[in-house]
Amino acid sequence: MSPLKSLIATGTKLYLDSVDPKEVDQALEDGAVGATSNPVIIGGIIAAGGFDDEIRRLAGEGKDDSEIAWELCDRLVADAQKKFLPIWESTDGEAGWVSFELDPLLEDVEADMPEADRTAQYVKLGKRYAEGHKNRMIKVPGTPAGIAALEELAAAGVTLNVTLLFSDDQYRAARDAVWKGAKRRSTLNGFKSVYSIFISRIDVYTTKQVPELSDAAQGQVGLLNAKRIWRENCDFWAGKKIPLAQEMIFASTGAKLEGDAEDKYVSALAGSDIQTNPPGTNDAIRAMEGKTFCRTVDQLPPQAVQDEIDTKVDAAAMHEFLMEEGLRKFADPQKDLIKLIASKRAELT
Repeated sequence: MSPLKSLIATGTKLYLDSVDPKEVDQALEDGAVGATSNPVIIGGIIAAGGFDDEIRRLAGEGKDDSEIAWELCDRLVADAQKKFLPIWESTDGEAGWVSFELDPLLEDVEADMPEADRTAQYVKLGKRYAEGHKNRMIKVPGTPAGIAALEELAAAGVTLNVTLLFSDDQYRAARDAVWKGAKRRSTLNGFKSVYSIFISRIDVYTTKQVPELSDAAQGQVGLLNAKRIWRENCDFWAGKKIPLAQEMIFASTGAKLEGDAEDKYVSALAGSDIQTNPPGTNDAIRAMEGKTFCRTVDQLPPQAVQDEIDTKVDAAAMHEFLMEEGLRKFADPQKDLIKLIASKRAELT
């Protein structure tokens, strides 16, 4: 059994953090059952000349750089959806999803947009890009404006992936809003939601901002946070008699600290829900001949380590820092994508 098949055998649903067609094909061979998109993926394909003909055509139709970006994104996600659709159909909607990210520039810290207007845009765009798609999740960030849009989107039947989550209170606000909207539907058949908790970014933060953590605790904060929220999510949905699982997505699973094994987060979270792995992480695991995974998602660090983390890590300060950083990482790639399209348009025309 290959290492990735071993991971899947523990109960993990493997998703790919890319919609690059070649990466999707490889992921399907590995046993992946879903994928997600972001502007960096599209930018790489454009830079390599993969969309030259489409950009030339769309520019000729009078589309501006932002419109071209969204048309290309929509197409890439739709193409990935077609490849995962048989999985969606065979699992009755339990798997086979591809996430479509709404406009990151709605959260641009440099933009002077009132929060209510951001929320209205999330609702409008979420409904627009979900319409007509069987196996598309709409990715909404766990910002105040994004969370305020979740009830209306869930009530409208939109399948949601709430992303950019770092803390338990942020998760709860998102989950409660989605559930409130879901209960406004005529039926819960087909209701599916997922919550993307970011992990390795937390450990990068504590290494720099909380150096006083012991060696036993340093590098464990992101995992402890994710596992606690995973358990809370399991407990919340248990007994609600919903046909489909409402799951956590373990995101930001690539190793980022010096000395960490490539499979650090993948191994520590094996056994349940969804892991959205970058292609590089899957490549590294695929090469680990003889690697066998076992269920570890419900195994917490020793109590002494938990107590140290709870004492020394200021959760509110960490959340504030990571959200500010996350919003920059959320918006800047979209700006870069639009600049790249402008450059490519000039080159082609």
